[in-house]
Amino acid sequence: MDEMETWSIRARNLPEHAGNPIHTDEGGRAAGFDAALVAGVTVYAYLTRPIVEAWGMDWLSRGTAEVRFTSPVLADDPVDCVPEETDGGVEVRAMVNGESRARLIAMRTSEDDDFSARSLHQPLERHVEPLVGEWDGYGLRAGDDLGLYAEAGIVHPAVWTALANSVVKRNLVAGPWVHTRSHIRHHCTATVGATAVIDAVVVNRFETRSGSR
Repeated sequence: MDEMETWSIRARNLPEHAGNPIHTDEGGRAAGFDAALVAGVTVYAYLTRPIVEAWGMDWLSRGTAEVRFTSPVLADDPVDCVPEETDGGVEVRAMVNGESRARLIAMRTSEDDDFSARSLHQPLERHVEPLVGEWDGYGLRAGDDLGLYAEAGIVHPAVWTALANSVVKRNLVAGPWVHTRSHIRHHCTATVGATAVIDAVVVNRFETRSGSR
């Protein structure tokens, strides 16, 4: 495995995340926190930094990731993204003042999944999203200044989790909600200016105090 190094940043929210009240100071305090919760997709962007520095296009075009958000990262928290080699992959933890707040397990490459055998509960309406505007330089705006993305003219991998979140916001929830985990499988990179066609399917529903999810 190529050697990975710890990368550190002070967490921030992007303006577009204010649509979820939990990502504002007012909404975060109303929920019992000291400040706004930083969006999970932003924390994921941070966690990818050591991986992309070491694995580059291999991971961006064929790699996988599973990220779990175990405790909130608040706006302005100092975050250390600490990588550790695992059996065949790497684990990166988001540490705030020595406490683990999120964990990413990544594999450099993977075999294609066969999605045909998966249970499908409810297909959602197809959505077409040009990868321009807020998607151009997404990682840089979040604080990941790795030059590879601008040099190659490709979008940051956090764009995929952000697009998945947009499916949830458009179709499944209203009001505050919290991103707890994501599974990501890369099939290729995408250039800035390309068009993403998003086909989403609900595979399960469950009841919460806030209603059906």
